Amino acid sequence: MRPMPTDDINSRIAELEADNRRLRQLLDKRDAPGELRHRLRSTVAMLRTIIRKSASKRHSLDTYVGHLEDRLDALMRAQAIADEQGAIDFHKLLADELLHYQARDGERVTFAGPDLHLQARAGQVLALAVHELAVNAVEHGALGGDGTIDIRWSVAGAGPAPLLTFVWKETDTAPVAEPSHHGFGTEVLTRTLEYELKAKTDLAFEPDGLRCTIRFPLSERVDGSQAG
Repeated sequence: MRPMPTDDINSRIAELEADNRRLRQLLDKRDAPGELRHRLRSTVAMLRTIIRKSASKRHSLDTYVGHLEDRLDALMRAQAIADEQGAIDFHKLLADELLHYQARDGERVTFAGPDLHLQARAGQVLALAVHELAVNAVEHGALGGDGTIDIRWSVAGAGPAPLLTFVWKETDTAPVAEPSHHGFGTEVLTRTLEYELKAKTDLAFEPDGLRCTIRFPLSERVDGSQAG
C-alpha cells in the first residue's frame, strides 16, 4: 500500500483543524451554559489531538481516514453514555467498546470492578486507551483468535485521590513480542494517560498474551462522582 504523501497529510489536517477553529468560534459566540461550553471545548481539543496524532507517513490516505474515523467513533461512544453532568460510567464505557468488536461480557471478555464514574475529559482519554487496546487485540492478540480478555479494576486508599488500578490481561493467544514500532496506540497508553491523568502504564508482553496495567489517582478532575 502506497504511503500517504506529506502534502496529503498536511492538507487533510489543515482542513480538519479549520473546521475545529470554526467550531470553537461558534461556541464562543453562542450563549451556551458555561459547563456545556467547557465540555464542548474539551471535546474539540481532544479531536484536534486525534487528528494530528493519527497521521503517519507509514500509512496511505485511506488507512489514515479509517484509523481517524475509528478513533472518533470511540470518542463518540463515550460521549453518548455521559450523564447530564458529563460523567461517564466506566463499566459501560468498557462494555460498549468491547461489544463494538463482538466481545461480549461473559463470553470473550470478563469485567470485575467497583462502580466508577469518570469526569468527561478523563472518560474520553480512557475511551481512546481502551479502543487502542481493543484494536490491538483484534489485530495481534486475543480477539484475533480464540483468546479471552480479563479486565479488572480496583480502588485503594482514602482521601481526596485514592489510587485506581486497571488491568487488561489477554490469554490463549500466540506468543506476543514487543512491537518494533510504537505508534498512536502506545502514545495514548503511555504519554497521553500520563499527561492527562498522571497515570503510570506498564505493558508486559507475556508468553500467553498482553498484560496492560494502568494506575492513576482518582483526583477531583478524574472522579465523576465528585461532579456537580
